[in-house]
Amino acid sequence: MRRRDFTLGLGALALAGCATRSAARADDLLVFAYFTTGKGEADGLKLAVSEDGFAFRTLAGGRSLLVPQVGEKKLMRDPYLFAEKGVYHLLWTTAWEGVTIGHATSRDLVHWSQQRAIPVMKDVPGTRNCWAPEAVRDPATGRHILFWSSTVEGRFTETAGTSESGYNHRLWSVSTADFETFSAPAPLYDPGFSVIDGTFAQAPGGGLYLIVKDETVQPPHKWLQVAKADSPTGPFGPLSPPFSPGWVEGPMSAQVGDALLCYYDVYKEGRWGAAMTRDMVTWTDVSARLTMPAGARHGSLLRVPRALVAGIV
Repeated sequence: MRRRDFTLGLGALALAGCATRSAARADDLLVFAYFTTGKGEADGLKLAVSEDGFAFRTLAGGRSLLVPQVGEKKLMRDPYLFAEKGVYHLLWTTAWEGVTIGHATSRDLVHWSQQRAIPVMKDVPGTRNCWAPEAVRDPATGRHILFWSSTVEGRFTETAGTSESGYNHRLWSVSTADFETFSAPAPLYDPGFSVIDGTFAQAPGGGLYLIVKDETVQPPHKWLQVAKADSPTGPFGPLSPPFSPGWVEGPMSAQVGDALLCYYDVYKEGRWGAAMTRDMVTWTDVSARLTMPAGARHGSLLRVPRALVAGIV
């Protein structure tokens, strides 16, 4: 695919002049950004917080802190929260079918910028959807890689028909230096099966890993696997055996003590699960220790200063 850039009017982001926080502080709290199903998809962003990484309580009385207003269906699913130069960014799924992802910024997680629908796949004919966008900074270039799952009709035909509703996903991405100009979209990860819900994790001992969901429905997989990543754009190592049960989605990870926890939405049972590892090889099910907000669905985790969390009321 020929590489080119496209530009959006995102000047209102006002990223300049913000302090950079290069690493989480010891007293930072773990904030969970999530959505709820049904009407909650239109209500938007919900937040919860945890002191220990296991018990989460809702913030702001469980009300929405950002009501979605952009995209094909003006929904908010799969909110992904990250920080860059003191500014909090949120990406989200705007519709079940479409070519855009949502984006907004905040300094306090309460007051938000104008929302934008970034048309990341508008120039890729046959695109059906853009699901579960996330972002990761590429240390080699200083650019951010925005990535998500898309089905593109006529692509990856060797696995056509292996997911529900004719979907056949791969991870796609664009890169940006300023969240205004974006590279042309290109496939990021093709493991040889329909794949969704990609997320990067830092191993407890160091090293970058990509966690993905195998979306194959015949025979049913729907489980999580992990691969070593030499960089956010690869190359990627071989996938591990599944470390979760089947029929889960929305992996998100956080460092808790000396271990990495990967949380996942056990969506058919209306609950959450989690697995813990110290070496990215051996995983222990710690689901019984979790207390999650009622109705919480696929989201993301971020360490946030305690004083900022205290202001979310």
